[in-house]
Formats: sequence, C-alpha cells, structure tokens
Amino acid sequence: MKESFGRAVLYRIISSLLILFFLISFLFVLLRISPGGPEQKFISPQLKPELIEKVRESFNLDKPITEQYSAFLLNSIRGNFGISYNYREPVFDVIMEYLPFTLIFALIVVIVQLLLSFWLSFISISRLNSRADRYISKFTLLLYSIPTFVAGVFLIYIFSEKLNVFPSSGLKSIQHSDMDSAARFWDYIEHLILPVITLCLGGIAVYYRYLRDNLEEIYTKPFILNLRAAGVNEKEITLRHVIPNAVNPLITVTGIDLGLLLSGALITEVIFGLPGMGRLTVTAILTRDYPLVLGCTFTAGIFIIITNLAADIVKARIDKRLIKGISG
Repeated sequence: MKESFGRAVLYRIISSLLILFFLISFLFVLLRISPGGPEQKFISPQLKPELIEKVRESFNLDKPITEQYSAFLLNSIRGNFGISYNYREPVFDVIMEYLPFTLIFALIVVIVQLLLSFWLSFISISRLNSRADRYISKFTLLLYSIPTFVAGVFLIYIFSEKLNVFPSSGLKSIQHSDMDSAARFWDYIEHLILPVITLCLGGIAVYYRYLRDNLEEIYTKPFILNLRAAGVNEKEITLRHVIPNAVNPLITVTGIDLGLLLSGALITEVIFGLPGMGRLTVTAILTRDYPLVLGCTFTAGIFIIITNLAADIVKARIDKRLIKGISG
C-alpha cells in the first residue's frame, strides 16, 4: 500500500511538472510573438534606429527566438529567470518581496472561508428545510453572484468613503512607523478587513454549498441511522462519522482555491493596492516585463501543483480507495 501510494505521488509530481513546463514554454513563445515589447516605453521618435537596437540588445531581444528559448530553459533549470526589466533586480528577489504577503493573505482568507462555511452549514443542517435553511441558501447564492470587483468597490464606497471606518487601500498607514507594536498590528488588521471580506464572499458560498449538500447526504445514510439506533452520542456521530465523510469534496475545492490564492488574487490586490503576487503579475503583464511574467507564472504553477497534490494526499489518507486518483 505504501509503495503504491509513493508511486502515485511521484507520478503526479512528474506529470504536473511536465504540464508546468509546457505552460511556461507556451507563454514564452506567446510573449515573444505578441505585438510590441518591453523596449517600447524607452523608445521615442527622437531616437535613432541604432539606439533602438541597443535598447533591444540590452534586453537580449535581438537574438533569434530559438536562441532566447534555449537560454531561458537553461536558466530556468538553474532557478534563474533573469533580471526584471522594471525593477532591475533578479526576478526571484522581486518575487520574494511580494510573496510573504500573499502567503499570509491567502491563509487568512481560506481559514475565514472554512470557518464561516462550516458555521452556516451546520446551522442549515440543524434546521433542515426550515425558513432559516432556505434563507441561508439564498443568501450564499447572492454572495456568489456578486463579481469580486463590484464587491470591492462597493465596500470601499460604503466603509471607506461614506463611513470612514476602514482604509481604502494599502497595507499600512503613513504614520505606521511611529506606532507601537500593538497599534501596528491593529493597523495591518484594519487595512486587511475589506480585502478579506471581498475575497471571502464567493468562497464562502462555494464551500457552504459543497459542505451543506454533503452533510445532508451523509446524515441520511443507513449507517448513521444505525448508529443512532444503537444509542451513539450525536456529537460523536458528527465528529467521527459525518464530518470525515462529508469533507472529501471540500478538501479538493480548498486545494484548488488555496493554490489560486497563493498565485495571487489579481482583482482584489489591484483594487485595494495590496503588495501581493496578483498585483505584481498584473504590473509585469502591462509593462511587458517578460522575465517577471514568466517568474510569476512559474511560482503560481508550483503553488497550484503543491496545494492540489496536498489536497489529494489528505483525501487519500482519509479514504485509502482514493490513492489511484492521485495519479489521475
């Protein structure tokens, strides 16, 4: 069993890395053949063709695309994505400046989504088919239907512009460095409340739907009825039998969601001006910073691979029958 489990994990890692390789290769070619280039912002009508060529040469864009691709592959194997055109620093160093925030932000969002979805699901199940159950289902559907950018702008308008309760952008206040430790911590919290709410709305609805439907199905299974008939405590039934059987689909969704969040919450980070991977990726794309775009894509792909593999491993540990699904 352990050997087949290890083989399945190894197969999954290799196949995922191959997919990531084809993804960044396709992106590399797509960036090179698309109109324009990073040198455009340095070029003006007053520049002579010789100077324009020197600008392209400084970016190593004067070489054939096959030669550029070969150098890119060789450097990628070494973990070197080159120098960012905008930041004039190694791509890895630039990413490491933005990655810590994204890690913390993503974990906070996922934890809040899970806690609230569990709370709402158990309220619905305890009042199955009641008015409260129907209202919660309709409310979560409403949350899911609201686009992220609409929710973000609406929250900024209400709580920042009208009520002046929370900051509208950034991660800290101007006077942040003059505060004591407790005030600094609270300053971070105030700046994160609106972004976290914005990003959690849709996720709570999705988590709730999966969990609530699975809880309802598990509670009606014959083995649950047999446990109740045998006099087993309801709390023990819920903790030891219902939740482990109901969370499997939620683990998959959480793995996918966490991977996407770790790769960067593009819209939310741009709206609230947060220093995360999403905003960095958007900036790199708009300025055609080729090395940084590829570095961000590679980082996002790695996170998605890791979180999805971790979710499948957790599911397989819960249910041994799912080991074959890891290599699928």
